[in-house]
Amino acid sequence: MIATGLVGYGTAGEFFHAPLIAATEGLRLAAVVTRDAERAARVARDHPDARVVPYVDDLLGLGLDLIVIASPNRTHVPLARAALEAGLPVVVDKPLAATAAEALELADLARERGLMLTVFQNRRWDGDFLTLGTLDLGEVRRFESRFERWRPVPKGGWRENGGPEELGGLLYDLGSHLVDQALRYLGPATDVYAETDVRRAGVGADDDAFVALTHASGARSHLWMSSVAARLGPRFRVLGSRAAYVKWGLDPQEDRLRAGERPGGPGWGAEPAERWGVLGTDGESRPVETVPGAYPEFYAGVVACLRDGAPPPVDPAEVAGALAVLHAARTSAAERRVVTLDPARA
Repeated sequence: MIATGLVGYGTAGEFFHAPLIAATEGLRLAAVVTRDAERAARVARDHPDARVVPYVDDLLGLGLDLIVIASPNRTHVPLARAALEAGLPVVVDKPLAATAAEALELADLARERGLMLTVFQNRRWDGDFLTLGTLDLGEVRRFESRFERWRPVPKGGWRENGGPEELGGLLYDLGSHLVDQALRYLGPATDVYAETDVRRAGVGADDDAFVALTHASGARSHLWMSSVAARLGPRFRVLGSRAAYVKWGLDPQEDRLRAGERPGGPGWGAEPAERWGVLGTDGESRPVETVPGAYPEFYAGVVACLRDGAPPPVDPAEVAGALAVLHAARTSAAERRVVTLDPARA
């Protein structure tokens, strides 16, 4: 068993990483870092065999085999560096870093030490995105993708109130997923245009954003992320030369994890027929069954990497390309201009 230490037991740690680790054959959740008494009590309730420690230094001295970092975004780089320098492979929740340069420095350190470094880009295993990869739309010309919510009352916390140094706001939160999917699907971007706004009183970081990408292929991506969408748009609207794919509603895995379900049960990741997307044209279309979502494949890939020498489930060099786009988007929004990228680095 690969003894795993988890840094952080907020939303990412409690509802994503801990249950996925616990459900993965070959992994054992051995310890969790949190100084919050209520969170520590929930660890004891849900993972009674896991030790709770208050500091990361305590974790690094427990003889673990793997460190998972699910702490606030600003801590990702220093904590990942500390774990790698201690000789431990690392999983880092997205975003890996603020910039591509920081991400590549971590990747270089991991390579020098002969250690795994990978990033939890779990939305690569959303059922709708997996389905999209199976469809023949012809030449894809436009990719529209949304993560929208209706949260007119702020929840508070660093994600909504943190400044640029905290990597708060939706651009680096939901945008990390949207950009990663767009680059995976359509390849590198050459031009980036973005709009970011703070729409709610008492919020200090962007809560409404739009990013437009021109890809080296000539395709265009339009990406929306919002906490103030009173009516939600389609999750995907993808237009090709032969057909289009339109899909409403989010992948169900997050809701099931938040509800306490464990991966691996009957029907995990499956969607009911009424939520399937539609493939075709205005003249002729049909529903397409959604491929079951597969978040457990990420940690299965971690086990395969550590045990068998397989590639990491997410290559940090690929993530660096998405971070270059996010950094360009932040620049574009601040300076109200299109930012041009070197597609070889995007």
